[in-house]
Amino acid sequence: MFRVLKNAGHLLRIARILARHDALFPLEGFGVAPAIVGLAKLISKRNAEGRPGQRLARALNEAGPSFIKMGQALATRSDLLGEELAADLSELQDRLPPFPAAQARATIEAEFDETINDLFAQFDDTPVAAASIAQVHFAVTPDGREVAVKVLRPGIEEAFERDIDLFRWVAGLIEAARPELKRLKPRETIETLAQTVELEMDLRFEAAAAAELAENFEGDDDFIVPEVDWSLTGRRVMVTERLDGIALDDRGALVAAGHDPQDILTKAANATFRQIFRDGFFHADVHPGNLFVTPEGAIGAVDFGIMGRLDLKTRRILADMLLAFMTRDYRRAAEVHFEAGWVPAHRSVDAFTQACRSIAEPILDKPQNEISIARLLGQLFQITETFEMETQPQLLLLQKTMLVAEGTSRRLDPEANIWMLARPLIETWMHENLGPEARVRDAVDGIGEALGRLPRIMDGIEESAGMIADGRVRLHPDTIRSLKSRDTSHSAMAVVLWCLVAALMIVLIFS
Repeated sequence: MFRVLKNAGHLLRIARILARHDALFPLEGFGVAPAIVGLAKLISKRNAEGRPGQRLARALNEAGPSFIKMGQALATRSDLLGEELAADLSELQDRLPPFPAAQARATIEAEFDETINDLFAQFDDTPVAAASIAQVHFAVTPDGREVAVKVLRPGIEEAFERDIDLFRWVAGLIEAARPELKRLKPRETIETLAQTVELEMDLRFEAAAAAELAENFEGDDDFIVPEVDWSLTGRRVMVTERLDGIALDDRGALVAAGHDPQDILTKAANATFRQIFRDGFFHADVHPGNLFVTPEGAIGAVDFGIMGRLDLKTRRILADMLLAFMTRDYRRAAEVHFEAGWVPAHRSVDAFTQACRSIAEPILDKPQNEISIARLLGQLFQITETFEMETQPQLLLLQKTMLVAEGTSRRLDPEANIWMLARPLIETWMHENLGPEARVRDAVDGIGEALGRLPRIMDGIEESAGMIADGRVRLHPDTIRSLKSRDTSHSAMAVVLWCLVAALMIVLIFS
């Protein structure tokens, strides 16, 4: 009861903020706490400026850090909100006023139990960036290295814990009020957000993500990840080398510095493709503030709090689907969804093929530089209700990342398309992972795994037989008579199976 009252009071406060921006429509549409929404409507502002998504973005920004994160998560849910509203929320910037430098210094000193003067030869009190969870200061280490120091906001853990509890409660209210929305997994979406935020609030996890991404691009001079200083990194503080450069979308500054925008965009496209398909581990917060062009012309990335992962199976499904769309093989695009289990088997493949065509044709008929794969995915997610498609949380983050990457690329070079620039890499990867050789390799791997399980299976059979022989397991008399009558045929079958296993082992050894 206390939790309900606490969350109801918290929701009323948020509803009042939404009302001031004429942005109560999400709560109204999902049927959440109509009494609270009705009370908030009494003070609702009318004729507020901007589209609904812009008004909602302003309200979420006022509501605080957790709601900014929620807005960014909702920006991936065009299936829930529609394309225009999701696109407006994608512009929601994770920027907040900085907290005092004295608090940043106190956090750093408490983390390492040393004074700032012992840790740094120089510490700039003016932060270079301030976001919902942390802010960044430049500093110089005693041995002269220029570094960036990321520090968590004071009290941020408690604030997020309170708000996440509210989000869970509201998700439960949505499922109760609109049972048909359960397939969109509102509770699972909140849990994904909670896990993401939990990782973001332990900067050791972000440091580990940076180190993994750097390892994936080791030896690649076109994509740079700053080195983590693990001796100055803890739960609430992370220190990395400082990167200098020009914002990726600042075309004028890049040209003035002697960089070729087409060359820069090709490097960015290749890096994006390698992260998503080659590694299955990608930077999922690729707004221009996190990507720079170094003086040497490399792409430098910072802020690794939000990262995405795709397993190999999902990457192959995604590649197969996108290849089918790009070649206008809509039947194959539909079949991929059924094979992956994303669309229930009882739905019509023919009808889904028609839906795929209706989505893709208007997009693929555009000039090459206007073709948006992210928009294609977003519209595909919107037909979930018609075909009972289950939400794929791992693809929602990818779609948002692709949308931001496409927008940045168009600001850098309006005539280019990042997917066309990365086409040679895409074709090579698809040949290696979707071609005949890949299928043979998968089959061999499958046989190898099966052979690896055989000893355990045989051990289990022998153990079961021993238990029956010892009387530890008693069988029904009819079962015993049946087994005796089949003894001979089973023995022959066992011989045949072991001969097949031996043959497969010989093939594997000598192939």
